[in-house]
Amino acid sequence: MTSLPLTQTPSPGSSTLVTVDIVVLVIYFLLVLAVGFWSMWRTKRSTVDGYFLAGKSMTWWPVGASLFASNIGSGHFIGLAGSGAAAGIGAIAYEWNGMFMVLLLGWLFLPIYISSGVSYSLPYIHVFTCCLFNTTYVDMYAGAVFIQLALKWNIYLALVLLLSVTALYTVAGGLAAVIYTDAAQTAIMLAGALTLMGFSFAEVGGWNALMQGYANAIPSVRVPNTTCGIPRDDAFHIFRDPVNSDLPWPGAIIGMSIPSMWYWCSDQVIVQRSLAAKTLTHAKGGSLLAAYLKVLPFFAIMLPGMISRILYTDEVACADPDLCKQICGNAVGCSDIAYAKLVMELLPAGLRGLMMAVMIAALMSSLTSIFNSSSTIFTMDLWKSFRSHASEWELMIVGRFVKHVVLCSIYSSPGPLASQGGQLFIYIQSISTYLQPPVSIIFLMGCFWRRTNEKGAFWGLTVGLTVGCIRMLLDFIYPAPPCYEEDNRPVVLKYVHYLYFSVLLSFITLAVVVGVSLATEEPTPEQVNLRAVGSCSAFTAAEFSSCLFQVISALVELLVYYVLSGIEIRFGQSRLLFFFGLIKPWVAFAVSFGLFYICMMKHQPIALAALEHHFNILSILCHMV
Repeated sequence: MTSLPLTQTPSPGSSTLVTVDIVVLVIYFLLVLAVGFWSMWRTKRSTVDGYFLAGKSMTWWPVGASLFASNIGSGHFIGLAGSGAAAGIGAIAYEWNGMFMVLLLGWLFLPIYISSGVSYSLPYIHVFTCCLFNTTYVDMYAGAVFIQLALKWNIYLALVLLLSVTALYTVAGGLAAVIYTDAAQTAIMLAGALTLMGFSFAEVGGWNALMQGYANAIPSVRVPNTTCGIPRDDAFHIFRDPVNSDLPWPGAIIGMSIPSMWYWCSDQVIVQRSLAAKTLTHAKGGSLLAAYLKVLPFFAIMLPGMISRILYTDEVACADPDLCKQICGNAVGCSDIAYAKLVMELLPAGLRGLMMAVMIAALMSSLTSIFNSSSTIFTMDLWKSFRSHASEWELMIVGRFVKHVVLCSIYSSPGPLASQGGQLFIYIQSISTYLQPPVSIIFLMGCFWRRTNEKGAFWGLTVGLTVGCIRMLLDFIYPAPPCYEEDNRPVVLKYVHYLYFSVLLSFITLAVVVGVSLATEEPTPEQVNLRAVGSCSAFTAAEFSSCLFQVISALVELLVYYVLSGIEIRFGQSRLLFFFGLIKPWVAFAVSFGLFYICMMKHQPIALAALEHHFNILSILCHMV
């Protein structure tokens, strides 16, 4: 064994909840129930639109907050912080990729959905109900990690209590109750997470201390003659080596975007919230708010996870399999306890209760999403296909019954999942790349190629899912070896990263869809939703260039900002360069807005530039944070 000194000694703290923490938890539960029942009273729940789409009366801010809360579950708090502790900031690329995808939802896909008059994200999506439950089990595992460490409760008893409280207002209140409680829980999550971030940076000594301390956060006990437990050299890089890294940069740009498009643009959980907006403008505003809230997980979740490795190196970064098994029950690694460890050891009484409420809020927001979305898929897709003349009252009864069935299935679910490779966040993302790309391709082809027919979509989805499931099964049969063992897996697993596989799977699905569609009969007007395709064509002609210019200008702004950041790092830190750091966002804004203004003067009315102006002003605020 190799012994190395620890780099940081944390302030002593209590690892259990006290009376003040319990009081905070009770207040949280009362607040959530109050908001849920208030929303039930405020909205009309006696109609299908009122129950499943909140009466299409939601304004932009609850829609945006609900999009964010539905995405940031307890799996993010545990998994994203764990990935930061284990491998640095690379995994934040998933979050920042989502910023652009949620804007794509608002400006490209929502006009199609709304013009089609749908209440769910189109047929074929009920095939992916299993993905909803997979996400549920991961979030439940993440919540169980925190509950077990914080309360010393029986895991199943605690989860049954949470499921019961969540189901109480979800089954009765419908989507309106879900959205309003999500908005309240977003405020709680951000307040608690940013508070913990402040305590974490104060304890470690600031940004420079974080960079130095992370590089030296090597556990005192590890397997000799290996790299186990040693922080990565590229820990503070998002774009990493395309061949030998854990997150290759081409995969992070292309392979990551394909499953992300499925999640943000066609997943029932996300689309249903956007469809609840009163107008398309409010839906776009919700997407914009969610996009900028996605900036915060880097600061509020990932960086505290990295600080946790510095403060509790021997536990969070354990590298000896026997020791890891004793600490967290996972011989591969214990990085997933980083966030919970930080909460229980660093925060004072009262704030620990607040962070417990944050974790419960994240878990409950995920569960409400699953309950409501599964019910909508079954009722509005499957049930109506068998009972085409079902009354609204019948659909309401079926919807509530399905929520009870989902609740019971989760009650009887198997034990919490163990994260692959010791990183929960990477585990769930790898599973997504095996199942989601085929649906993304189907949606894109259905929207933008009129020749796509049902047979092409069916066989493309079938072949794509089959290939993806084979890769997923191979991953389960031949898991990645620990750092102290030789990698003897099959070539397709050893050399084809799961993000590269996402691109390959997309091309396979695309080839099948095009080939089968061209080889079979052209779809008739009765088989094609002309309103959806027509609106897509009209949207492309009138607004697509505006949306494209917005994306390009945002990318240019980001590029300029990071070039200036590189200059700042190259010449070191000084008081003079502190002023330079303050003007970076403004320079990036000026360049990107200038590009957009020139393009819009030539191709679009000047009035359309107002939205991009708002987009870039918000970018300045985010950069200043």
